[in-house]
Amino acid sequence: MSFHSFFLFLFFFLLSPSSIPSPVHAISFVAPIDKDNSTLLYSLTLYLKTPLQRTRLHLDLGASFTWVDCDTDYNSSTYQHIPCGSPLCSSLGHNLSCSNCYKPPSPSCANDTCSLFPENSVTRKTAISTALTDSLALPTSDGWVQGPPLLLQSYIFSCSPPSLLQGLANNVTGLAAFGRSNYSLPAQVSNTFSVSRYFALCLPGSGSDPGVALFGSVGPYYFSSQKIDLSKSLVYTPLILNPVGSTVITYAGVPSDEYYINVTSFNVNGKPIQINSSLLTVDANGSGGTKLSTATPYTVLETSIYNALTEAFVNESSALNLTVTDAVKPFSVCYSAADIIVSRVGPGVPTIDWVMQSEDVFWRVFGSNSMVRIGDVWCLGFVDGGVNPRTSVVIGGRQMEDNLLQFDLHSNRLGFTSSVLLKGTACSDFNFGSKG
Repeated sequence: MSFHSFFLFLFFFLLSPSSIPSPVHAISFVAPIDKDNSTLLYSLTLYLKTPLQRTRLHLDLGASFTWVDCDTDYNSSTYQHIPCGSPLCSSLGHNLSCSNCYKPPSPSCANDTCSLFPENSVTRKTAISTALTDSLALPTSDGWVQGPPLLLQSYIFSCSPPSLLQGLANNVTGLAAFGRSNYSLPAQVSNTFSVSRYFALCLPGSGSDPGVALFGSVGPYYFSSQKIDLSKSLVYTPLILNPVGSTVITYAGVPSDEYYINVTSFNVNGKPIQINSSLLTVDANGSGGTKLSTATPYTVLETSIYNALTEAFVNESSALNLTVTDAVKPFSVCYSAADIIVSRVGPGVPTIDWVMQSEDVFWRVFGSNSMVRIGDVWCLGFVDGGVNPRTSVVIGGRQMEDNLLQFDLHSNRLGFTSSVLLKGTACSDFNFGSKG
């Protein structure tokens, strides 16, 4: 059964909540990830409300809580506001305000209810809106095929005004949070169903076929008809806690919910480049270091790191008889596509390594992730982030595509595979068909 046919079947199946079990224990959960070719951002498809409705949300790797536009066609028989002063409201923290509304009652309008500050991390806009609980469902998986969906009856999220959707893909109605918070989507799935604090992302390399998010499983993660288990290819590095949050509204003493890793150096074609290593460390003010972001299409580097990387890349490329041609913004290093041979792992250009805690632990970036095709040129897909950015290295979506990333929040580490194209598969090769 094709992906779209299966989800059409699943949609009608989900219209009856009574058909969905709510077990004490479940295996892993799965959701498709789509790439929007216009914004170059990623979205996650899940099921929300009663009756359950297919809902597409922007995938935000560092956000604290999910938010949804409740002002546009939000119809559900099971949504509940969270009363001010209730234990749940208090647990959301940050001295939240109480909502008072002078319009007719609705999901986004109620008196004496808990409020949150939903944020669009792409545009850096925020708002204040009511907090809700409602039904959410995700299909299960054994790592290879989908099983029946399971119901999370009181998923906690925030409403948002429609204006907060600006800058995101046109077909999304909100944001799915994957950050470190106890109220992110992975955390609520884990807490509700008592599954492991793991989730894995495999971002698709194009807008034609979906990648996948897997929740609550350490593996196996099977891809392609050959059942290639990518969990066996994972290499691990510690996740680093940034002590200072970077949201529009920040709170003293509250650390960031974003994911930082301990990149210690860069290699180009296996050769180290000279950079100021202090820029790669997160300081007491939250500046510096390396984070992962789905809000940024391309990796953004502090200026001195960017200059050192591009200089080394150009020098190594010259040994391959590649000559820099006119740049295409926002990039500064481009080559004629006619001069570049393309292999299974993309354009044949020098590799880039992000070296972690030791020389033998590195994330290798092949041409499929380092280069971007624009017309008749290939450009190095890294962007100059300026002299004093808050974060020195922001690894963007392009560089994470067709790489399996496992976030192990039990052991506080990141597992990464480097390009799965080298394994003869892709993130779009996950089997979304059902059993039977």
